[in-house]
Amino acid sequence: MRWRSRFDRFRRINAREVQIPTASMADIAFLLMIFFLTSTVLRIDLGLPVDLPRAQSVMRQPRELIAHVWIDAAGRPMINDLYVSYDEVALILADKLRRNPALVVAVNSDRRTPYTYVHRLLGELKKAEAVRISFTAEPRPGP
Repeated sequence: MRWRSRFDRFRRINAREVQIPTASMADIAFLLMIFFLTSTVLRIDLGLPVDLPRAQSVMRQPRELIAHVWIDAAGRPMINDLYVSYDEVALILADKLRRNPALVVAVNSDRRTPYTYVHRLLGELKKAEAVRISFTAEPRPGP
């Protein structure tokens, strides 16, 4: 006990809190941000270099080898000028493909058709095991 009381006199009477000056911290953060923004080189990815094949000539297919499937702007599919449900698309096209395995399914959709309907139709074509699919589009007007 005597040992402890001897060193009690060295204890600080009014201990000060240690403070870190933060007045210039915002300035330093902005300077670092400006430095990294000006020294960083932004690399724009251009994607993979893919050389797509070009059509040498356009071959017209006979009408009996093409099955047209239309999707209107509301997303309703149509086969042979009749509106059908998406469940019927797979059944009808599977029957047509059974009769003619060389059949090409031409998907025609309105420009305003949401892609979700086109995706749903592609799922039905997959169920019907249609492997020859063509997407038709309007040709761009020439100059």
